[in-house]
Amino acid sequence: MERALVIGGTRFIGRHLVEELLEHDYDVTIFTRGTHENPFAEDDRVTHREGDRTNDSALEATATAVDPDAVFDCVAYHPKDVRAATRLFADADAYVYVSSGAAYGSEEIPKREGETALEPCTTDQETDDSSETYGNRKAEGDRAVFAAAERGVNAMSVRPCIVYGPHDYTERLDFWIDRVNEYDRVLVPGDGTNVWHRAYVEDVASALRIVAERGEPGEAYNVGDRRLVTLEESIELIASALDTSVEVVDAGRRELEAGELEPADFPFYRSYPHVLSTAKLADLGWESTLLSTAVDRSVADHRESDRDGADHDPGREAEERVLGILETM
Repeated sequence: MERALVIGGTRFIGRHLVEELLEHDYDVTIFTRGTHENPFAEDDRVTHREGDRTNDSALEATATAVDPDAVFDCVAYHPKDVRAATRLFADADAYVYVSSGAAYGSEEIPKREGETALEPCTTDQETDDSSETYGNRKAEGDRAVFAAAERGVNAMSVRPCIVYGPHDYTERLDFWIDRVNEYDRVLVPGDGTNVWHRAYVEDVASALRIVAERGEPGEAYNVGDRRLVTLEESIELIASALDTSVEVVDAGRRELEAGELEPADFPFYRSYPHVLSTAKLADLGWESTLLSTAVDRSVADHRESDRDGADHDPGREAEERVLGILETM
């Protein structure tokens, strides 16, 4: 494969994917609305075509102009987008849809491709834009990929769990880095052992490329860190990367109520473990980054940015009330 088209490509996963493709000698075109800063604006190896991917005419013009060998769809948030793209890029050697671990509709440990049930999706959910239907829409996008493959399209799906790393505009990990950097005591919901599988963004990028090159049409591939960590372990890894130490204070639901908080107010908390099997992707030759390295790079990027995760902040004053109560127990 020589020519790659990235639908998206300027933010987070797409940005790292472009860098991954350039490292492997692809000619890269990105297709975006131009609403976000283009980090490749001065890079003559990357061509930028501006347009709205929900406009089929604009996407068709791009398909004709670029004639890509591989298409990576990073910003398909509605099933109709996937249906349109698999039709317009039916002749590509690979169409790879960025789905999500949220597409799974059954709580199993681990969640496996082709075995664990996907979320259902109603007609109303297909066109919804709320976070509540995100998993439903991603699951229906997967089904659109499978249907396209049955028609002979070389379409595949990649399902990341929660993605973290440099340039993460969601700032979920940044919240915890900021807490560890600013305070000696860090409040963690529950008993600190809850697990929500995460995926380092550079590994997601390499997974997308590898699936395009080696994946099977009609198949989905999970991607996530090969070593899972609890929330408390995550805090300890962040502290190590910051060359500091903190006291991790666990707080159950009753203790959190003293600060009018609940566990779900904190990023990365999930009452039931969310774990994806990555064996199928590993069979293609994919490998994940050493966890300590991934955290070190994420922390270094955080320190160079102005991100602090404030949008996820449950309120330090409320946390202090809980910490004060726990100190007297």
